[in-house]
Amino acid sequence: MAAVLLRAAGRAAWSCALVRSILASPDPLFYSSSCAAFSATAQPLPGTATPPQAAAAGDGCQGGAGAGAGADVGEEGDDLRGRIFRLRLAKRSATAALERWAGEGRAAPATELRRIARDLTRARRYKHALEVVDWMKTHHESDLSESDYGMRINLITRVFGANAAEDFFEKLPASAQSLEAYTALLHSYARSKMTDRAERLFERMKGAGLSMNVMVYNEMMTLYISVGELEKVSVVAEELKRQSVPPDFFTYNLRISASAASMDLDGFKGILDEMSKDRNSNEGWKLYQNLATIYVDAGQLVGSGNWLVEAEAKISQREWITYDFLVILHTGLGNRDRIKDIWESMQMTSQRMTSRNYICVLSSYLMCGQLKDAGEVVDQWQRSKAPEFDISACNRLFDAFLNAGFTDTANTFWELMLQKSCILTSRQGCSS
Repeated sequence: MAAVLLRAAGRAAWSCALVRSILASPDPLFYSSSCAAFSATAQPLPGTATPPQAAAAGDGCQGGAGAGAGADVGEEGDDLRGRIFRLRLAKRSATAALERWAGEGRAAPATELRRIARDLTRARRYKHALEVVDWMKTHHESDLSESDYGMRINLITRVFGANAAEDFFEKLPASAQSLEAYTALLHSYARSKMTDRAERLFERMKGAGLSMNVMVYNEMMTLYISVGELEKVSVVAEELKRQSVPPDFFTYNLRISASAASMDLDGFKGILDEMSKDRNSNEGWKLYQNLATIYVDAGQLVGSGNWLVEAEAKISQREWITYDFLVILHTGLGNRDRIKDIWESMQMTSQRMTSRNYICVLSSYLMCGQLKDAGEVVDQWQRSKAPEFDISACNRLFDAFLNAGFTDTANTFWELMLQKSCILTSRQGCSS
């Protein structure tokens, strides 16, 4: 998803993979309806962040943590999944392993192959996953579902690129060109930032009379954010409304991120109001709204003077602000580990931290009750050279907690600042 300038090339793969995995539009393979926002690879929440070395190696050597996990499972017994995961290196053939398995007279049902392919994809072993789905097509073509074609397009993109995925899609019979297949190709274009092709396919999907779901619109919004065409996000959002497609949590996050990056405070607040009236909203959504409001009140998003001023860094700023809203999003969802993952990724970029960034992660840690982490952020902020520690921002954050009704959190923050030898001077005072 958003490419961010990094200090070293070795860190680039990890940072980009992390951002893509969280922000980029959901992979058709793993899109989860549980929170309509994130599971596995792209919108994915299960698991922990991949260390830089493993993520950087993921696409190439097919090894890393995922491979090791698979090998452990396989060693418990001679099952098909274990055999394939023990291959480890991409140059070894999953197809040959499958042929040997079948040659021994053992069954390889489509359901098992599908599960193995998904597990391989989660482990970023895309070449082996593609070999498994290719073998499944050859031996179980009558059992293939619409989602299987979407999976294959996604894997072809990962291994051979968007052009190969497009060629495969165009050669599919009309009956197989389902919404899942179209969405997978659209995702391929979006992750490759092929805006023209994505827009043409989007129009083609509408002309085909497909009953499009929210994933399709999220794909387009994610693409526009990633290329900096923020004004088009609201256009897609309006079309989603006209088509009566219910937005999900991820839709609101994308729209809020675009409004914030455009410095459109009125639009930002309007989206929050719209979100509060959505009949599908739940407690997680409400917490997200409160956090977003706190973020604006404390960070003074518009006119705060916290923006980087380098003219050539505008696109990076647009991408950068998305990190802040990812932190807010995962706070609302209660994904504490992801907050730390994103914060660590932010610290590894070449962008200078602003008061806004510290406010965002600090407020999220406080809301989640992670006082140790919150204290570490205060320490980092105090040690930072640019910008210097901003006591006025801390006062605004304290007031914002009180105004939002989070009195206990405000008191905790007050006590934390006392421990850090920093006296808040808020006029509202401390209620404890």
